[in-house]
Amino acid sequence: MEKKKIIIDCDPGYDDAVALLLAAGNPNIDVLAITTVAGNQTIDKVTKNALRIAKLCGMENVPVAMGASRPLLRDEVVVAANIHGESGLDGTTLPEAEFKVDPRHAAQMIIDIIMSEPEKTVTLVPIGPLTNIALAARMEPRIVERVKEVVLMGGGYHIGNIRPMAEFNIENDPEAAHIVFEEKWKIVMVGLDLTYQALATTEIKNRIAQFKTPVGQFLSDVLTQFSITYQKRKGSDEPPVHDPCAVAYVIDPDCIETLQAPVHVEYRGIYTNGMTVADLRRKAPADCHTYVATKLNHARFWEMIEEAVHNLETR
Repeated sequence: MEKKKIIIDCDPGYDDAVALLLAAGNPNIDVLAITTVAGNQTIDKVTKNALRIAKLCGMENVPVAMGASRPLLRDEVVVAANIHGESGLDGTTLPEAEFKVDPRHAAQMIIDIIMSEPEKTVTLVPIGPLTNIALAARMEPRIVERVKEVVLMGGGYHIGNIRPMAEFNIENDPEAAHIVFEEKWKIVMVGLDLTYQALATTEIKNRIAQFKTPVGQFLSDVLTQFSITYQKRKGSDEPPVHDPCAVAYVIDPDCIETLQAPVHVEYRGIYTNGMTVADLRRKAPADCHTYVATKLNHARFWEMIEEAVHNLETR
């Protein structure tokens, strides 16, 4: 099987870390680059985290580029220290990275890779705010027709988290999200309606704890720490791991059911700023380029993550 080429745009972050681990440990995924964007923490912190996770997972040869430090129009990013801690990965231990960030801006790296690879072979996997993706699309519009698809973690068609009807990644830079969703590339929105099904149950955490190598211990620490903060914020110690759901879809689309539906981003509302408005009233028109994820195969999802840990341990 030919490997699926992806660029992961992320803001690590507990669940970003799981997504990177899943991609690194799957034999059918070729991670061409990791780009970072301010979101769960500031750009310096999430970039440091990305480098250290790449080191842990044996991705030293994968270029890492730093991207936007703030949204397109807002003065500053709103970080999620209440969930991910001051470092973005509080309560975990990672090796120091011995390699440096690529000198290019993340948006430029995205452009360079897409323009150099064969058309329709690269999938963009943004799992943070969409600032870098919007910048890349505006800097070089030709990438839109060259990208295979955009599989993003963000949004929701029935529910929000940072606001009643807005999800964190989209609400952090709604203008960027508007740009990305209005471009005519195929978009699969893996939003909260799906990711809230990806629960790290007690049974799952106990299975992960059986891995005694550095990668397995890191994943166990991530899930433990995420459970602690989620319990404090939400009253449950079985948190949803949002971001790896997007990677899981790329690996095995049969793991996640989707529905074709027009999606637009509200970026002017007082109470709805950052809302992803999906029109589910009728069958989508033939030219609809957006899809929403609806149902997760929970067992298969965690099976892929455990397989990735095993693969990284035996390399």
